[in-house]
Amino acid sequence: MTKIPHRITLSEEHIPSAWYNLRADMPNKPAPMLNPKTLEKAREEDLYPVFCKELSHQELDETTRFIDIPGEVMDMYKIYRPSPLIRAYNLEKELDTPAKIYFKFEGNNTSGSHKLNSAIAQAFYAKKQGVASLTTETGAGQWGTALSEACAYFKLPLKVFMVKSSSQQKPYRKAIMENFGASVIASPSSTTAAGRAILAEDPQNGGSLGTAISEAVETAVTTENCRYVLGSVLNQVLLHQSIIGLEAMEAMKLYDEYPDVIVGCAGGGSNLGGLIAPFMRDRLQGKAKTRFVAVEPISCPSLTRGVFAYDYCDVGKITPLAKMYTLGCTFKPASSHAGGLRYHGMSPILSQLYHDGMMEAIAVEQTRVFEAAKLFARCETILPAPESAHAILGAVREAVRCREEGRAETILFGLTGTGYFDMAAYSVFNQGQMTDYRPTDEELEKSIAVLPKVTKM
Repeated sequence: MTKIPHRITLSEEHIPSAWYNLRADMPNKPAPMLNPKTLEKAREEDLYPVFCKELSHQELDETTRFIDIPGEVMDMYKIYRPSPLIRAYNLEKELDTPAKIYFKFEGNNTSGSHKLNSAIAQAFYAKKQGVASLTTETGAGQWGTALSEACAYFKLPLKVFMVKSSSQQKPYRKAIMENFGASVIASPSSTTAAGRAILAEDPQNGGSLGTAISEAVETAVTTENCRYVLGSVLNQVLLHQSIIGLEAMEAMKLYDEYPDVIVGCAGGGSNLGGLIAPFMRDRLQGKAKTRFVAVEPISCPSLTRGVFAYDYCDVGKITPLAKMYTLGCTFKPASSHAGGLRYHGMSPILSQLYHDGMMEAIAVEQTRVFEAAKLFARCETILPAPESAHAILGAVREAVRCREEGRAETILFGLTGTGYFDMAAYSVFNQGQMTDYRPTDEELEKSIAVLPKVTKM
């Protein structure tokens, strides 16, 4: 019997020509966004001061199944796509599992992550509209790096607000963003009203994605012909990231395989939403029974301990409200080494699917995550980002379950990026100095108690 190859890399002609909009096939659509001032259903034009017009349209479009990928975007995609689907034979052997483990590797670009898939699209639409500059936030730095690459390609000035704790842990992320021409500011900062207010209350605040979003949005709406772009959570981002799942499905056909379980890390939801999109369509249409497992940090457990409610997407309460699983926009996540997962809420699409019982979620300790990361690196030679290692841990647990139950299931997980800018975190772990933090019920109750009161929807 011929052994299945370790990896299948599709050719250029296999890059999807259109993104897939999962909302079109969801029987229960995500609840509409709300205008932050009126708390009424947001209209497309309400989003124009913050987002580009085409992106605003994509954000609210829940009926168009496929949206063509512009040629200029495709030209840049072809530099690093398609990304490989890899069979983790050595990890299977190490775990002594009958399961087959595959991973979709998105780290083959300078940002080292999947984030470039949406960054290119958002920068293109901004350039096409004639926008003069962009602002954004970044947690661990993958999104900021990706958008810096895309803005350099389309010759757009960019200002990045990077979560302060992550900027201290990953100084070289700032260096690479600046290499592509971006201006990088540690958040919270004194450059915005939102940042100054947070620092006045807590001068040692290490920041969060919600805080950085506030500063980026404020800068966008107070700067002439400037727009804000976001790397996760939003419907438009999950739309662009569907290219991951579309390619994965095509590659698995070449393996003559179909996943029984799909696992992904979950912070805002972009990579997981993109990976599962076409497979979730099959399940919604009754064509498959695949399980979908979101893995989040125990220090920021929006799905497993949050509530399904309307909330602001940022700490400064500038952005539209989204109905999602949230810990409350005032929740302050503990500093962790998976900075890209330190967000108080979850994608409205994934939140609705989770609420409808179409997805599962687990919360895990970062020490266990780094154990899985080291195991994977030793077996498969790729050093994963801490965020990606959450998915690895989830896949390992599924593979162990298969061993214990004697089930030869097929597992697919998303390896969202590489960890070569995370060596400080690996050093802390290797020196036995890494700790785990689980927020108390009192901490969560405090932030959840002040969620906005929405009664009209």
